[in-house]
Amino acid sequence: MEFKHTPIMLEECLSGLDIKPDGIYVDGTLGGAGHSLEIVKRLSSKGKLIAIDKDIEAIKASKEKLIDYTEKVIFVNDDFKNYESILQTLNIQKVDGILLDLGVSSYQIDNKTRGFSYINDAELDMRMNKQQDISAKQIVNEYDESKLVKIFFEYGEEKFAKSIARKIVQKRQDQPITKTGELVDIIKSAVPPKVRYKASHPAKKVFQAIRIEVNGELTKLDQSIKQMIDSLKKDGQIAIISFHSLEDRIVKQVFKKQVKDCICPPEFPICICNHQASIKLINRKPLVATSEEIMENSRSKSAKLRVAKKII
Repeated sequence: MEFKHTPIMLEECLSGLDIKPDGIYVDGTLGGAGHSLEIVKRLSSKGKLIAIDKDIEAIKASKEKLIDYTEKVIFVNDDFKNYESILQTLNIQKVDGILLDLGVSSYQIDNKTRGFSYINDAELDMRMNKQQDISAKQIVNEYDESKLVKIFFEYGEEKFAKSIARKIVQKRQDQPITKTGELVDIIKSAVPPKVRYKASHPAKKVFQAIRIEVNGELTKLDQSIKQMIDSLKKDGQIAIISFHSLEDRIVKQVFKKQVKDCICPPEFPICICNHQASIKLINRKPLVATSEEIMENSRSKSAKLRVAKKII
């Protein structure tokens, strides 16, 4: 299956990066190289793109897609959460721009063997990095009921988390739950009939929650964004696309803290934190996809783009 990627808010991202031909740029979530291809096209022979992805299939496919620009690209098969160590390994101190597209790639969703989709029946997997041990199958079959409730509620904002977790635990006592279709049927049986027939699929939130848990998507995200901001040159820019409220809240909170000169509690009479604003927001409210883009690519509907510029 071809590793396709329709880059979301492409022009907005390119504008947000304010690409300098001789600059060093980072695509922390390479995916199908949709954004990366347009970045490298704008770089001179002196420019560099650090292309990071923890999915080795993404790296392999993107090397083919970017074959005409290989002298400008450094491919890194790693998690962008290891950003600091990645730069140290490459002996790079500062960069001119950073892009993060926090969504799951179309390839990962559509590829039945990856087990991300609640539409296609497949093995329960959901690993972005297929080398890691924990998969959706382990979570569904080995987490106790209280832990399942916690991730369904916190990561999926699923109001029927308790009844769904209870039903999963009951069903797996008979035999392990190994397929996405089995899990979907269990979720449907655990929610009220009126919920099953809503426009939004009844399994959507639970699948999101399990995927986030499998891949540790929110773990250390705030720290990683802070490290990225620290690595920017003065006037360098960072653009981050998020797809659900949990991710966007983290991005927003990090940006909010980094635009302030003081982060002391409001009851403090004087500032003692010595914090200094490091960025300014390019867009105070997140950018969203146009209606035309949503028509062409339905997965852009929930996307939010936040952009900031380094000021020190």
